[in-house]
Amino acid sequence: MSFSLKKTSGGARRGELKTGHGTIQTPFFMTIGTAGAIKGLIPDDIAELGGQVILSNTYHLHLRPGEDTVAKAGGLHKFMNWDGPILTDSGGYQVFSLSKIRKLKDDGVEFQSHINGDKIFLTPEKAIDIQHKLGSDIIMVLDECPAADAKKAYVKNSLKLTTKWAKRCKEFHEKSKSKSLLFGIVQGGMHPELREESAEELKEIGFDGYAIGGLSVGEPNEVMYDITEKTTPHLPEDKPRYLMGVGTPIDILESVERGIDMFDCVLPTRNARHGHLYTTNGIVRIKREQYKEDFSPLDEDVQSYASQKCTKAYMQHLFKAKEPLFLRLATQHNVAFYLKLMADIRSAIEEDRFNEFKKEFLEKFNETAG
Repeated sequence: MSFSLKKTSGGARRGELKTGHGTIQTPFFMTIGTAGAIKGLIPDDIAELGGQVILSNTYHLHLRPGEDTVAKAGGLHKFMNWDGPILTDSGGYQVFSLSKIRKLKDDGVEFQSHINGDKIFLTPEKAIDIQHKLGSDIIMVLDECPAADAKKAYVKNSLKLTTKWAKRCKEFHEKSKSKSLLFGIVQGGMHPELREESAEELKEIGFDGYAIGGLSVGEPNEVMYDITEKTTPHLPEDKPRYLMGVGTPIDILESVERGIDMFDCVLPTRNARHGHLYTTNGIVRIKREQYKEDFSPLDEDVQSYASQKCTKAYMQHLFKAKEPLFLRLATQHNVAFYLKLMADIRSAIEEDRFNEFKKEFLEKFNETAG
């Protein structure tokens, strides 16, 4: 069995997930390296900060450099010089995010490349084949992610398509005899009964892990929490649970409390580029005037060069001067903050004090702070 549950604290779970490139301690956060690169950091940085997994994207790597090129390099691990586990999304999110340049069909999805306009037809089998060639440790089925405000009738039809594609992905994966872990994706929009239906159908097919997709797509946070809470009871206890595209530190805490083991989000890297820095006391918006002569470190509780040795005044100077160094330091700090949060969560679960830890964290952390 690839996943083992070691400890619980309320609804929070502490486990281990074995992959071809190492055992991952759960709950964990995956740093985003969409095209095989994390903006501003090298893979060694991620390892030094305590990162366990990098997430890359099938659609983008298919467009360039192409999965065959990556395979010739020895797989994505060697291509990007990362020894740890890699998870690749199937391209299913792009069915949602690139809705203006794609056509959804019964047997797959046709994209128009955002790079050169070429037409690409992605079938469930093709999505899995690309991920096999990339050499990913955890691969995802191809699915459709409906918009948050999609009508129920549309979501029901979409769910049928997603389930059918999941079966095709599983069949192709089994025939290939790949050692990658294959995850199914629960859809169903904002309708708990459709989420339950999706989860039950995926369990019948059988996967190495189960993701909850189609959330964090514009719905209110409380709706996301509610759907997560009503979905996890229908997922196997002995398999990892992945909430895709989530999220803020508060989202992560709320979701861990509801039984989620795996997370990914662009926020720590994207917000770093915009000067939004996560600290124990909340978000520092570094361009604000109050930091011009603030010579205190970003966050002494976070273990990274940027967090402990760079003052807010210096970071503001780099940001306003548009120095490339700012991207590296800000990204390093934000990623370190997220990875420390996950390590602290794991420790709190081990000590059976997750609820206390959550309360203590939220008392300090102010999302609207300066």
